Amino acid sequence: MTRAEIVRLARCVVRRPRWQLVAAVVLSAWTLAWVLGQLAHEPLSPLGVLGWTGIPLDAASLWARERVDVLVWLATLGGLCWAATTEQGQLPALAGWLAVLVAGEAAGYDHAVRRAILSMVVFLAVLAVVSVTGRRAFVVDRVAVIPKDVLRAGITAAVLTAVVPLIAPGLAVTRLVRPYVTKPPRPLRRVETPLLRETG
Repeated sequence: MTRAEIVRLARCVVRRPRWQLVAAVVLSAWTLAWVLGQLAHEPLSPLGVLGWTGIPLDAASLWARERVDVLVWLATLGGLCWAATTEQGQLPALAGWLAVLVAGEAAGYDHAVRRAILSMVVFLAVLAVVSVTGRRAFVVDRVAVIPKDVLRAGITAAVLTAVVPLIAPGLAVTRLVRPYVTKPPRPLRRVETPLLRETG
């Protein structure tokens, strides 16, 4: 996959239904705040990021920590959702991040994110091993798992998942600089007119 294709994938994250884009912006801002919150002297939890709202979330945070053995599996599920992300189906990336946020509240940032990444990598590795058997298969004869397609799909899933925390700031910057950007004129479409046949 070329660099231009990766850039194109990063841009396509905003090409989704409006309701999904709104959900993506909210989840992006929440996720980015949680990631940056790890730089604080006392790392923030996902619910700790929402402390500025004044909503009492201590009980929910305590409930999650008491069920860490169960909720931590949401990180594994989140990683599998990340692996299921495609250019036409980007909702699994959002679902995966939401699952990781819940797992992160229970088990912490490092454990939740590493577990999600590990589950995604293991799933793709298993597919890569399986694809070796279908390397010389003819797709016209049967369904096959081909190494080249597994690699492309894995990179696509990874890129679309990684840019989720950047959706909100990306849209904000784009909206800020849009009035100051001059776009080149669009090329005129050539219209083919049928030749009139002479009569008389």
